[in-house]
Amino acid sequence: MPDDLLEVTDRTFAALVLHSPTPVVVDFWAEWCPPCGPMARLLAGLAPDYAGRLTIAKLNADENPESVRAYRVMAMPTLILFTGGRPVSTTVGLRPKSHIRSLLDGALQPYANH
Repeated sequence: MPDDLLEVTDRTFAALVLHSPTPVVVDFWAEWCPPCGPMARLLAGLAPDYAGRLTIAKLNADENPESVRAYRVMAMPTLILFTGGRPVSTTVGLRPKSHIRSLLDGALQPYANH
């Protein structure tokens, strides 16, 4: 997993995700998941484009079962977009870069006029 994404755990989830002033996309991943590596690299490549406007975080599903249960994550990778502390969209599986960029750009739309 790339190290340039914010790492979130069950213990830090509320502070880093739910109380974030900007939207947060959380990548729920697992070591045993073949598409999780490519998804993490794709997100790490996009992260600099959104710095300061949106946070991209990663959460190891095997090590953080409380968050996995709380958000009913059933497959890896799963991306959940949080805005204002609430989950607003979920994407399951490896998706093309254009799809992920669309998701991230959509998250910023409400903030575009501020």
